[in-house]
Amino acid sequence: MELRQLRYFVAVAEELHFGRAAVRLRIAGPSLSQQIKALERDLGVRLFDRDRRSVALTPSGQALLPQVRALLDQADELRRSAAGMAATEPVRLGYVSWRPPDLTARVSGVAQLHVDAWVMPSHTQAGRVADGSIDLAICWVRADDLAAHALEARLIGADRLFAISTGTGTSAVPAKDTSVLVDSDTATWDSWNRYAEEFARDTGARVVRIDDGGITGPAFFDHVRRLRRPVVNSPKGQTAPVPPDLVQRPVVDPAPYWTWALVCRRDETRKAVRAAVEALTRDVGGLGLAADTAWLPADDPFRTAG
Repeated sequence: MELRQLRYFVAVAEELHFGRAAVRLRIAGPSLSQQIKALERDLGVRLFDRDRRSVALTPSGQALLPQVRALLDQADELRRSAAGMAATEPVRLGYVSWRPPDLTARVSGVAQLHVDAWVMPSHTQAGRVADGSIDLAICWVRADDLAAHALEARLIGADRLFAISTGTGTSAVPAKDTSVLVDSDTATWDSWNRYAEEFARDTGARVVRIDDGGITGPAFFDHVRRLRRPVVNSPKGQTAPVPPDLVQRPVVDPAPYWTWALVCRRDETRKAVRAAVEALTRDVGGLGLAADTAWLPADDPFRTAG
């Protein structure tokens, strides 16, 4: 029995789906299944009842879950102590709208992570890192932002943006045939506005100026209906369900990508902060950004990623 097998057990118990747990753990599905079976053999009990449609904890699995969590917490504390990282000095992280689902688990062995509940725009979160209000931020930045505030960034994620359209067709739409919304509230939408305007200049997409905050939410869908033209979504709207009278369509020629950077101060010396950066960005890969069909702003620090 190994600690990683116990972490796999907790992940499957929380997701109740081997596929989602495998994605969260960043391992292959068959490997995860084999490791769970090996753990069940070592423990001498069945942890999950599973068939083609569902996964459920057995009574033994339910009884063991809190004990396994406590054991993993003790192991993580041991690692922090061995690394000389005091639990009284957490690493403070802010974000905008997206963060990895396993954020805390990734750094549990090297630092105590405090996720700031104050969700704010990208430029504000980068400024908070620069002035020391927080240690790390997951946000969208440009290379000139990094230089101006003495920050450094690592790629931690990327969203391929799509278009929402009226009608029933879900075929790909060329970027030049889309619209992008630009809001008058620059305090909230500065990063998106800059991204959208450059995308329009480069591709021929149409800029539509609004003043109602309709970059996301029901107001966004109302704009799609009013314009009767495919409208590129923002990364803040990636998880909003599409109404039944609208459809989602991929954008091509080129495909717009929005990058998420993990930002820290360039002169950061705290071991826990540096260890958290490494743990969160290790093995992220290029995320498709190097493809000839991908579009990124000219000043995106990850334009040549991958």
